[in-house]
Amino acid sequence: MTQDNFISGVPWRNSRDLKTLVENRTTYTLDNCELNIFETHQAAADVNLVFGDLVLTTMLKGKKVMHLFDKPGFDYLPGESVIVPPNELMRIDFPEAKWDNPTQCIALSISKEMIENTFNMLNEKFSEKVLTQEWGLDLSCFHLINTKDLSEIINRFIKIGVKERSREKDLIASLALKELMIRLSQTQAREMLEKTYKELASGNRLAHVVDYIKKNIRENLNLEGLASQACMSKAHFLRTFKMELGQTPMDFVLKERLKLARQYLLIGGFQIQEVSVMSGFNNITYFIRAFKTEYGSTPKVFQRQ
Repeated sequence: MTQDNFISGVPWRNSRDLKTLVENRTTYTLDNCELNIFETHQAAADVNLVFGDLVLTTMLKGKKVMHLFDKPGFDYLPGESVIVPPNELMRIDFPEAKWDNPTQCIALSISKEMIENTFNMLNEKFSEKVLTQEWGLDLSCFHLINTKDLSEIINRFIKIGVKERSREKDLIASLALKELMIRLSQTQAREMLEKTYKELASGNRLAHVVDYIKKNIRENLNLEGLASQACMSKAHFLRTFKMELGQTPMDFVLKERLKLARQYLLIGGFQIQEVSVMSGFNNITYFIRAFKTEYGSTPKVFQRQ
């Protein structure tokens, strides 16, 4: 990990201003978001934290152990970020924190309106690119290694939140926040952000269909059945789905199956025929052709590489 991954420039609280030695919180409220800086100066365990909006946390100094989604705890270190959906409980341990080795972390909670507006803009201007880009093995990954671009905009946003004093502060922060959202959409966090956006759109009907597709990806899915899940006519569903997600429902199903197949190939240990069936394809010739079109090589060549 290079220094480009790290965030700098966050001031420490003066010792006489600390209200607590565990997760002492300093808050900067802006339009569409709230910037929180947390400092911990002594070891602690099972500290709970919840936000009502989607929150981006970024580790600045020291080490935490983060517990999320009932999964095993993981080390959370500088140069990394974690994105957490609304109302999700974070349980945090501070095994190494002490007065001369404190931890420092930011938590940026982002309003639903900002997420919705940003994704509306992305879908309008870059819908095909945003919705079909590949983001790695685990598309629900929430633990991120900061890219240089992401670190730069987080640094800039912190500077605006903490130090900017002009009357245009909220406008400047809003523009920076939109850029931050776009940078996040270019990371593995895209899937979670996209899910949050979908839950706001179209009375949740499309969100339900997307969830149904993901849960039944190996089943025989067709346009009529998906339209029925959305409680829409086939023509209305097709038009609405394409308008909102930038592709037809069956194109979406195909790409989800190909992503799943790619995951199985990366894991290894499966025959191509097995991967085809496990990914929802009932014709191996079609699977091989579609995979090559999407990823530039046949499944067997991809697996060897």
